[in-house]
Amino acid sequence: MSKKEYRVAVVGVTGAVGQEILRVLERRRFPVSGLIPLASEKSVGMEVEFTGTKHKVRKLEADAFTGVDVAFFSAGATRSRAFVPVARKAGAVVVDNSSAYRMDPQVPLVVPEVNGDLLGAKPGLIANPNCSAAILAVALAPLHRIAGLESVVVATYQSASGAGAKAMAELDQQVRDFAAGKELRAEVFPHVLAFNLFSHNSPVGKSGYNEEEQKMAEETRKIFSLPKLRMVPTCVRVPVPRAHSEAVVATFAKPIPLADAKRVLGKAPGIRVVDEPEKNLFPMPSLASGELEVLVGRIREVEGDPHAIAFFISGDQLLKGAAWNAVQIVEELAKRGGLPASI
Repeated sequence: MSKKEYRVAVVGVTGAVGQEILRVLERRRFPVSGLIPLASEKSVGMEVEFTGTKHKVRKLEADAFTGVDVAFFSAGATRSRAFVPVARKAGAVVVDNSSAYRMDPQVPLVVPEVNGDLLGAKPGLIANPNCSAAILAVALAPLHRIAGLESVVVATYQSASGAGAKAMAELDQQVRDFAAGKELRAEVFPHVLAFNLFSHNSPVGKSGYNEEEQKMAEETRKIFSLPKLRMVPTCVRVPVPRAHSEAVVATFAKPIPLADAKRVLGKAPGIRVVDEPEKNLFPMPSLASGELEVLVGRIREVEGDPHAIAFFISGDQLLKGAAWNAVQIVEELAKRGGLPASI
């Protein structure tokens, strides 16, 4: 029997996440029979490389999805709302990395290590979570399974990569300008990020929580099917090129001994424990960058509360927070027969 191969479209292919999707597809040797690189009109004619071959970027338009089996969308919510229905009508299975469909009750919001069972229904549209929520969910899931998650207090340390390639370039330029004694300028972000940190650059609502914090709370509840989960997120931008970190205090319905927490985290899929107090070695963005796994460490008890565990995590925002989670979803769908039967 011939091995199945798939025609794959990547929408937003010239962006940071789009480029990372190409690299992950290569890294995972996903069976691609044809690549359709799509972007806005200003990127048309540019070339992207995939498995050693250069492909010209095509304009994102309705007829671009003819014959496409799998479409990865990473071009923002507006374009997703406009073109995801078109891709679905053409027969493509869509994984959308924007916020457009995440909270739609009819669309599964999936982190495969946490709720990959939802893919058993072979959905045609799957939402990829917010980067910080996805990374957090991987670390919470094994603890939730043994003790029942009740509340989460989390502070994030979010890298420039979360705001895209231009933000990463701006941080790099600011560092260069600082070294040269030049004035530091901010255009992508509202403040200079180099040698600084600030509250996440998303609008603050009437509740006092910004949009990123609201996404983390709402999406974590949906991923775990816990609509009443208590969440207190505080999201902060830090001068790190890529990979987000998070300081977490999670409370559970049952007491959770420290030894049990360390044991289940050490065996959980998608996690690598980095916890060496004698070396003061714990998760760091420099260790997490380029890695598919979420790094977990500083695992410790909360004094006076046997139901709580504190820990620190780092995960690559462009990988587990975006591209790798999307490709992982498609890999799982392929195993379950949820992709078009291309050869």
